[in-house]
Amino acid sequence: MRKISRKDLGIFAIQLSVWALILLLPPLAVILTTHNWSTTVTMAVFVWGMMQSPFILYFLNFYLLGPWLFFKRRTLVFIVANMLAIAALNYGFLFIGRSFNDHRVNMPDQAWIGFYSGIFSYLVLNCVVIAVAIGIRHFLNVRKIRQQLEEERHKTTEAELAWLKSQINPHFMFNTLNNISSLTQIDADAAQDAIAQLSDLLRYAIYETNKKQVPVSGEVEFMKNYIELMKLRCNEKTEVRTYFHVAQDVQVAPLLFISLVENAFKHGVSSNRESKIDISLVEEHDSLVFVCENSNYAKDDHDRSGSGIGLENTRRRLELMYPGRYEWEQSSDEDTFFIKIQLHL
Repeated sequence: MRKISRKDLGIFAIQLSVWALILLLPPLAVILTTHNWSTTVTMAVFVWGMMQSPFILYFLNFYLLGPWLFFKRRTLVFIVANMLAIAALNYGFLFIGRSFNDHRVNMPDQAWIGFYSGIFSYLVLNCVVIAVAIGIRHFLNVRKIRQQLEEERHKTTEAELAWLKSQINPHFMFNTLNNISSLTQIDADAAQDAIAQLSDLLRYAIYETNKKQVPVSGEVEFMKNYIELMKLRCNEKTEVRTYFHVAQDVQVAPLLFISLVENAFKHGVSSNRESKIDISLVEEHDSLVFVCENSNYAKDDHDRSGSGIGLENTRRRLELMYPGRYEWEQSSDEDTFFIKIQLHL
């Protein structure tokens, strides 16, 4: 048996309140107009006598016949069960006309027509109440299913974002360690400084990026340190320019642009040709604009440096975290690769 939740009790309380309002409004109107307690009691008894059957049929269908029969496609059994319930709850009312006829109650034909029309209308009211109960139950079922789907979609999105972000950290660490390894053979003191910078990078990546949003100032500092470490592998033929101008209180998804920076160093640097990398992140009219332009040198299959997931990873994260709130502009030719991302905050 399914455990009754607080939400279930709330739904029951709301329905009971609505029915209480329906049952109490006529007696309340009588007491306010006549100030006669006896007449009010009579009206309350009459209203309950008329609404007892719809009241029971509503809750019977909402909690039992609907879930057990109707929504399990046992339609014929559902109809028969309701017909029996209506007959049982309205036995006296349904056969009162026959009792009148047996006792030869003398009424005009028009009165008999009105009498049977009233019985028919009352039966229709019972059927309408059943339909309302099933309709409300169906609406609540659909809403519950949608909420469950939304929760599952949210869990899937969170899992995918975590997976995408986990792809970033190993790649920049791998590249940086390679750079420091090469530096140790040239300048041991510089290698020590680079290790300290790497420590700062790892500390930020591990401890500061577990939130959905982080201050953009931390991201800027992270990119600056990362760029400095990546410049260790560059010679005098490579020109790296950066420009960062953002407000301190702006929030952004963590490690969102680092794959693009990594991609720029992977494809924008050549050991024997002039190379350039221009990276900027600025705030413009409630938007963050990231621009990266770099030389475009194709890598061969044996060069496994850098990340193979950069662009696709970043775009997928944007789709998940900024749906409909970002613009992506990308172009490339034989000499230059350009990418611009505008986030609407």
